[in-house]
Amino acid sequence: MPNTLKPESRMGTPHRSSYEESGSHHDVGPEATYGLLGKDLDLFSEAGFDMEKIHLKRNAPVAQLYEDAIKYEGAVLASSGALINFSGKKTGRSPKDKRIVYEETSKDDIWWGTVNIKMDEHTFEINRERAIDYLNTRENVYVFDGFAGVRLVHFGFDSSLYLSRKYTVGPQVPNQVLIRPTAKELEEFGEPDFTIYNAGAFPANRFTAGMSSATSVELNFKRKEMVILGTEYAGEMKKGIFSVMHYLQPVKFGQLSLHSSANEGKDGDVTLFFGLSGTGKTTLSADPARQLIGDDEHVWSDTGVFNIEGGCYAKCVGLNAEKEPEIFGAIRFGSILENVTYSYDTREPNYEDTGITENTRCAYPIEYIANAKIPCLSNNQPTNVIYLTCDAFGVLPPVSLLNSEQAQYWFLSGYTSKTPGTEDGIAEPTPTFSTCFGQPFIVLHPSRYATMLAQRMTASGTKCWLVNTGWAGGAYGVGKRCPLKHTRAIIDAIHDGSLAKAKFTTFPTFNLQIPESVSTVPAELLDPVKAWKDKDAFKLQSKKLAGMFSKAFERYSADCSPEVVAAGPQV
Repeated sequence: MPNTLKPESRMGTPHRSSYEESGSHHDVGPEATYGLLGKDLDLFSEAGFDMEKIHLKRNAPVAQLYEDAIKYEGAVLASSGALINFSGKKTGRSPKDKRIVYEETSKDDIWWGTVNIKMDEHTFEINRERAIDYLNTRENVYVFDGFAGVRLVHFGFDSSLYLSRKYTVGPQVPNQVLIRPTAKELEEFGEPDFTIYNAGAFPANRFTAGMSSATSVELNFKRKEMVILGTEYAGEMKKGIFSVMHYLQPVKFGQLSLHSSANEGKDGDVTLFFGLSGTGKTTLSADPARQLIGDDEHVWSDTGVFNIEGGCYAKCVGLNAEKEPEIFGAIRFGSILENVTYSYDTREPNYEDTGITENTRCAYPIEYIANAKIPCLSNNQPTNVIYLTCDAFGVLPPVSLLNSEQAQYWFLSGYTSKTPGTEDGIAEPTPTFSTCFGQPFIVLHPSRYATMLAQRMTASGTKCWLVNTGWAGGAYGVGKRCPLKHTRAIIDAIHDGSLAKAKFTTFPTFNLQIPESVSTVPAELLDPVKAWKDKDAFKLQSKKLAGMFSKAFERYSADCSPEVVAAGPQV
């Protein structure tokens, strides 16, 4: 039997001190800073970097990043050509360690509380200096310049990331997190609109005021900066950038930022998919019959829909070529496998092994999806909006058609189940209410996003669907998760328009409209009452879940119309 390897604790550091331009392979001294003349040199120096000591690798090519990861850190080249590396102790996000600086330019817009915890400006300065001091002790500092949002629209921004990590997947992942500039765009890049200092290999000081652990992920909208300490999980960079856009788009541009995937049919019909990690956004939007706009983060603008990112960061536990051929085929040279074990003999990734974490990930450029739409935008308003939920109780039907009030209610509720590994401490599906289908990333009050969404859906005549990719025939541990082939059939029926023409019946308690039939989907699966063998157990479970909805929605009732409040389940 081939051996399956866990991460090795092997690393090293090259003994050189210089600036290295993209593509350079020369070992030279500090005089190599000729590449940082004028504004560029001022930019790095003013940020606090000691240009006499550090070796700066700015916008290094993928091949060079691969070389560094393999040579100095023990990363492995998979049989497919992708790079396999490991994030260390943190294998998921740390939402309790997220902070936003309380300052005069943004304080009145932020939704303060347990999601957005206040940090004073002085503490931010302490942590920022700690991060830069650490970066100045490294011989290699990686810099990536990129765009958040397609450059063909007027609502994006430019961002730079500074990293030095024993975990070289760090500078590689921004190649997917951000949109990669062309050579000409890099020449004209100038000063970034936002800067991220990632010193994730170095811990925060737990005794600094406001720190809850050795991990700190903090945003400062006045300084236009983000600092990361104490976590090498690549998802923190990705979602940090999204949090920035979740503030800038509504507040500065009047556009709606969304935790959603998006694709477009041959007739230009756009579908938005909402849902947390593990609900199927990435899988269901990678449809061979449609062009992929993006898999996770978008903006619904006045002129259409555009992707914030330049790639995808997908869960890959259980990945195989038969079920998810588009994603499986995207894992090749230029892609990253994070926390995925492999066969020592063949270097084949083992997507079934969850020994490190359930939250194994693959990051790849969006153009690796054969039918990706490049550039990643559509000039059409969405035809369909699909809320994806993973119901661990086994109560919700596989598909329901929502009216306007229900669309707002379910968006604000954001019901799903946290799936294993997406956050530290989550070992099995846990029911949760994550407002706007992305509460950890919300920056403004949820009602602001919900109001904008309702207005845009009404103006465009967009249909809204609730699709449950979770359990059927019983709760988690008793029932089974809805087969992917049936979920795909439901999505196909939405896209070809046949589902909207179906005959619907009312699902009790939740008052949802469910179709009597969907092509190739078993009729008994469409109605949870029929799918459960124990009807009395179903009634109790349904009542229990309905009560959870009512309690969770109490925090939003005061900001909603009576019609929206009444659109929820009736206990």
